[in-house]
Amino acid sequence: MIASIQGKIIQKGQDFLVINLSGLGVQVFSTRETCEITNLGEIKYFYTQLIVREESLSLYGFENEIERDYFNLLLGVNGVGTRLALSIISTLSIDAINRAVTSEQYDVFSRVSGVGKKTAQKIAIHLQGKIIGETEFLGIKSTFQDVDLEVVEALTTLGYSVVEAQSAIQFIPKDAPKDIEERLRIALQFFT
Repeated sequence: MIASIQGKIIQKGQDFLVINLSGLGVQVFSTRETCEITNLGEIKYFYTQLIVREESLSLYGFENEIERDYFNLLLGVNGVGTRLALSIISTLSIDAINRAVTSEQYDVFSRVSGVGKKTAQKIAIHLQGKIIGETEFLGIKSTFQDVDLEVVEALTTLGYSVVEAQSAIQFIPKDAPKDIEERLRIALQFFT
């Protein structure tokens, strides 16, 4: 198994990067965010998962081990393949996934393109018991606050995508009040 990879980025697409390893170009599928922020010529390190299929070998790369672990957890759900698992991780943060499972708000998953209500329920049921506590996975504390999930929900109701809503949440200062209405007001400023 290929557990990790490091090399110079020589090509990039919407959902993949090509890494030069001593003259060999290795295609690594990754999240949209990772592909967007990675620059050509940059040296990158990825935690990887090799997926072997009858017709292909595909390498998936992640910025950290937690993303890779969640990717593998999602692959355990009946009806979730590699592309959909990567799409879920690209659209929802690990914190949002944890919060959706622990607060039983399964509809969060159905906001991901390609995930219907039944698949969303399957994902949530599969992940129950596999994440530790409300805001912890593998002993790493979450930075996502309870009130922020409600702000994300309000923003998506207003028509913003989950990714846009999560970006707006990052815009909220750490010392901002915990009041939902105030945090929503600050988050909306992100779009102006």
